[in-house]
Amino acid sequence: MTTAIVAIFVFGLLVFFHELGHFAVAKFVGIKVYEFAIGMGPKVVHISKAETLYSIRALPIGGFVRMEGEDEESSTENSFSQKTVKERISVILAGPLMNFILGFLCFFLIFLSIGVPSTQISEVVKDSPAYNAGIQSDDRVQQIQGNQITSWEQLVDKITTSEGEVMVLEVIRNDEKLYFEVVPEIDVNTGRAMIGIIPGSEISFSGALVNSYHQTIFIFTEILNFLQQLIRGQADTANVAGPVGIISLVGEASRSGWIDVVGLAGLISINLGIMNLLPIPALDGSRIIFLLLEGIRGKPINPEKEALVHMIGITLLMMLMIMITYKDILMFF
Repeated sequence: MTTAIVAIFVFGLLVFFHELGHFAVAKFVGIKVYEFAIGMGPKVVHISKAETLYSIRALPIGGFVRMEGEDEESSTENSFSQKTVKERISVILAGPLMNFILGFLCFFLIFLSIGVPSTQISEVVKDSPAYNAGIQSDDRVQQIQGNQITSWEQLVDKITTSEGEVMVLEVIRNDEKLYFEVVPEIDVNTGRAMIGIIPGSEISFSGALVNSYHQTIFIFTEILNFLQQLIRGQADTANVAGPVGIISLVGEASRSGWIDVVGLAGLISINLGIMNLLPIPALDGSRIIFLLLEGIRGKPINPEKEALVHMIGITLLMMLMIMITYKDILMFF
């Protein structure tokens, strides 16, 4: 029961942010929005405000923003079809962009709660270069080779680029400056220079911002690399999960604690944003492609032809989803 509730909340949050992006930019450029819906099927809760109906629907799968002139011909000034190509692209692009923002916010919340790696040492590995030099836990690294160190990332960068040469570390211990000569060792597994120290953590707003940005970029890059390998036929698809698999992952995360749930939500949100930008019919990416073609040609693509392409895309996506879901279910047997 807990797994289902957490999964519905996570999926709902992802959909809400995605559709909020479409909705907010549509309103900003003057498009009339008839409905902002989370979920599909019959309405469970709904409220009307001004010209828009806000609703939560029975089936926690997807959502939509219903705009004037999006799927039908409309000559009114406040319709989607009457806006410039640039404005329409911005409306469509805003959904995936909000997924990236949500992913960043999830990681920011985590780093703001648990802290970020600091230049204060929490542990020194026994018999490591740092240990043999006399460095101790709770020492704070102030300088390396006379260069001021203000972050763990800086510290790691200085060590890994040292190429195993002697380094002079200035540390603060009990308000006293101490200096140690350390010769980094090359790790046989990674090929990187290391001195054997483990960072402590500190609560830092700016540090949380920086680490959240790096984490978002890292995940973004990893997903793109996977897609590239998938196209080349080199990707391991054994761990590709559909809705059932994701619900299972959310359940595991919920048993570990809220931090794992938020981290997983951030990962899924970034993944959702990227997937939506792929030029696959029926997804935001393909709609952007059609609009770019309209901008190049100076006239829109035939609506019937575009609708047919999107219908084929929806059919193929549904077939793919059924196959992945079937694979997910087989994992439980």
